[in-house]
Amino acid sequence: MLTEYLQKEQDLVREVKEPTLFTWIVRPTVIYGRHQQAEVEVNERYCREHGIRVVQRKSGGGCVYADEGNLMISYIEPSDFSRRFSESPFTRFLNSVAQILQAYGVPAVTTAHNDILVGDRKVSGWACYTAPTGTIVHGTMLYNVDLEAMRQAITPTEQKLQKHGVASVRQRVQNLCSLTDAFPDIQTLRQAIEQAYATK
Repeated sequence: MLTEYLQKEQDLVREVKEPTLFTWIVRPTVIYGRHQQAEVEVNERYCREHGIRVVQRKSGGGCVYADEGNLMISYIEPSDFSRRFSESPFTRFLNSVAQILQAYGVPAVTTAHNDILVGDRKVSGWACYTAPTGTIVHGTMLYNVDLEAMRQAITPTEQKLQKHGVASVRQRVQNLCSLTDAFPDIQTLRQAIEQAYATK
């Protein structure tokens, strides 16, 4: 379950001795940031009707939808390792993921909004959480996500928008599988990222 992976991040960051990466895939879930309100960000009725879980994470950033077509990536780095670099672990790792895609011929670029784009389409979004002992950097990689379910699940009803204010800006997203044939399936993408990290 997603909560188990989020707990794994918290357990690792308390005792992390060296940079650690793991990837995971979950059943349909909406994950919203620590500074957000579910009633503003999530179509809770749609999620209930379609069995989509709603979970809050400790990191900031926007609301995301994940399902079996989305690769979740977690990177945990100890504080003493981070001090060796002028750039934050967040910036360094986000750039490294974009470089992995580039190595497979995917013209991926990072943005100031902590996303990875291919062309003008977002394929990956990231957030981070810093603890005294280290930093958690985690993100999504949209491989073959149900984009209609995503649109429905993280779009509040008009009534709730009027009551609570403006929700997160929704960007144009696209599945990686429709932009490149470099990865025949999500497991191939998963292996490519894990192997690239293992050789760093």
